[in-house]
Amino acid sequence: MIFSRLIFWLVIKPISLLPYGALYIYSDFFFLILFHLVGYRKKVVKANLRGCFPQKSEQEITQLAKKFYRHFCDLVLESLKNFSITHEQAQERMTQEGLEVFEKLYQEGRSVILTGGHYCNWELWAVSTPPHFKHRLMGIYKRLSNKYFDEKMRTSRGKFGLELVSTKETGDFFKENINDLTVSVFAIDQSPSNPKKAMWITFFGRETAALFGAEKYAKDYNYPVVYAHLSKKSRGKYHVRYELVTETPNETEYGEITHKLHEILESDIRKAPEYWLWSHKRWKHKRPVEEKNA
Repeated sequence: MIFSRLIFWLVIKPISLLPYGALYIYSDFFFLILFHLVGYRKKVVKANLRGCFPQKSEQEITQLAKKFYRHFCDLVLESLKNFSITHEQAQERMTQEGLEVFEKLYQEGRSVILTGGHYCNWELWAVSTPPHFKHRLMGIYKRLSNKYFDEKMRTSRGKFGLELVSTKETGDFFKENINDLTVSVFAIDQSPSNPKKAMWITFFGRETAALFGAEKYAKDYNYPVVYAHLSKKSRGKYHVRYELVTETPNETEYGEITHKLHEILESDIRKAPEYWLWSHKRWKHKRPVEEKNA
């Protein structure tokens, strides 16, 4: 705990106080270290890119990986900035489009399932968005093993109104807050911890284990599903556009929502692949043999 405190107050906090221009000097330096010297998860990144873009040459894959690492270093430094970011800075750096979707559903007295992927800068989205919503905004997350950093992360993400609920508490949250108007945020591109409970879909032409939580709770509570399209306008500047996926989840076939959400995510990634989290081991699970033969 003492070591964690020292890291936070002597490293993370001072970095977060730097102006954005200085952050990007550090980012450029870390890019040289991570990409050219250390090669942080480079095998994972390139393997993921090759599997998703088999038509690309090895030179093209290397160039994509290089662009990813440049963005990834920016993302890390921008995320550290969130520990000291002001409300005005957050609003300036994340513009919003399509908020009328939530206003309409709020007036109708309906809660919402909001979905998206680890694309562009989801951490900046978390701190910039709550003031735009009349609903209570709740994000589902996996607790960090380090309790000190878990608390610091919760405080940082929640500084402007986002509530965080751990994955193990999600079911209880929905039951306990059924009478409140909420927007519950699900990241759909994480690798399920248990592949036997996953829904198997085709994502980038590959058999992929998908989380079913967003569709499950949408159907359980008849909550409309919205997708958040994130895009990068320039270094440190982002935009989010909201798309209504369905207002009637209980009228959809089993798995239809999950498949649709991943189709939308894949489409966004294909437009600018470098902004997705390619260092994540997305395809570490293989479909159980008994399911393939069912």
